[in-house]
Amino acid sequence: MSVEVLDAATIFNFVEDEEAFNVSICDRFANLDTDHDGLLSYAEMLKELQSLRVFETHFGIDVKPDPAELAHVYDSLFMQFDHDSNGTVDLEEFKGETKQMMLAMANGMGFLPVQMVLEEDSFLKKAVDRESIMTRVTTI
Repeated sequence: MSVEVLDAATIFNFVEDEEAFNVSICDRFANLDTDHDGLLSYAEMLKELQSLRVFETHFGIDVKPDPAELAHVYDSLFMQFDHDSNGTVDLEEFKGETKQMMLAMANGMGFLPVQMVLEEDSFLKKAVDRESIMTRVTTI
């Protein structure tokens, strides 16, 4: 984890950079697709859904959620990704929903910089890293 400063433009620019965004999406999808069938099952998606930290436990919140409530939340999140309701998530569904989630975060964040703790492999961290590289390239 690292502490980073970002704003909505950081996220918008990352999502709009089709090459950077697609590479990140394809890498994450490939890592999640453990049986390499080109689809994500609920079991394969569960790790990704848990990484969304719907029920945060690391920053002073020590409440154990009800297992039934937790299962319901993860089922609902999976259904958000499974656009055609066939019980699996393909690459396009994963990309589309991830893009929507990133844009929703950006819209909610606004344009004032925010300091956040980010996991090294998160899409937000990739957005910050991309911005850092782009800033260095334009100043050279």
